[in-house]
Amino acid sequence: MERLPNWLTWARLAAVPIVMALLAIDDGQEGAARWWALGIFFVACMTDFLDGYLARRWHVITSFGKLADPIADKALVLGTLFMLCLTDSPRIPWWPLAIIFVREVAVTVGRIRVASHVVIPASRGGKVKTMVQLFAIGFYLIPNMPEWIDTLAWWLLVAAVILSVATWIDYEMRLSRARKESASAA
Repeated sequence: MERLPNWLTWARLAAVPIVMALLAIDDGQEGAARWWALGIFFVACMTDFLDGYLARRWHVITSFGKLADPIADKALVLGTLFMLCLTDSPRIPWWPLAIIFVREVAVTVGRIRVASHVVIPASRGGKVKTMVQLFAIGFYLIPNMPEWIDTLAWWLLVAAVILSVATWIDYEMRLSRARKESASAA
């Protein structure tokens, strides 16, 4: 049972190519494949909340989980948003994906570089950013919705971009401190 949170993280990672493939099959037509993609995306989102809850409740928080959980989140967000930009263009522009992608790569590489000395867990702001991203993408995934749902999804995506930049600055400060502490310890 204590491995279940990490298995849920792996399951979320495994869901990413499935959601992407379903969106490619659907190709913006908003048919059955889009509904399947939405369902798998929703289940994957639920594993994000469940794995963290179980890890804390069962006191089985691991270094793997602290590092892999945010990576799984990033893969789910970036993979799904990439496919939405590809299949639903011009409705969803590329620039939010580009900003979120650069932020996620920079933060992940920074976290991995200091991982041998310290594991920097996801911040509260990073968790809020991820939740806003997941809601924005989830609303975009719903087939045949009224225009106001697309408008809501757009403004959630804009908020996610703003939160991405703000939390990027926070992570860069935390990473800088971790590098300085590692250097002074060495």
